[in-house]
Amino acid sequence: MRKLKVTEMNRLSVEEYHTSHKFPLIVVLDNVRSLYNVGSVFRTCDAFRLEAVYLCGITATPPHPEIHKTALGAEDSVSWTSFERTEDAVRKLQSEGYTVLAVEQCEGSTMLQDFKTIAGKKYAIVLGNEVKGVNQAVVDQCDGCLEVPQYGTKHSMNVSVTAGIVIWAIVAQSLFGEPLAL
Repeated sequence: MRKLKVTEMNRLSVEEYHTSHKFPLIVVLDNVRSLYNVGSVFRTCDAFRLEAVYLCGITATPPHPEIHKTALGAEDSVSWTSFERTEDAVRKLQSEGYTVLAVEQCEGSTMLQDFKTIAGKKYAIVLGNEVKGVNQAVVDQCDGCLEVPQYGTKHSMNVSVTAGIVIWAIVAQSLFGEPLAL
């Protein structure tokens, strides 16, 4: 097997990305501290051609060298908006018809493998701070919670890793029609 060269991958230009159809999913970052995590989320959102990233609270915004280091330019292709308060972002999304789901370990959360998307419905996922997770006031405002199953000794995963897992699980249902078996 031979690895493909970047020139052989037929990727969209930034301009083509902006005018292309997007997957109806928005990622909301609630007070994410690490600029590297922010950049990584941008890159994953670009890979799956998501609608946007909402950067809330203390979450840094582009342009910034540390975001660019992991985003590798995805901060230029993926639309983003910043909000002083995550609650305002959630309220806006809900008023626009999005189902907003916190990605958090909560009483009554839906395990990711049990979550079923509904065709034609728009979703947003809220991912939280590296230490404290999604703020409880934001969890209270969301339409539900998704939880990624974990089987080891740690109680959490890196926020950008979690974003990639949840984004893929939601997009995969659109592509393959069934939740992924975890």
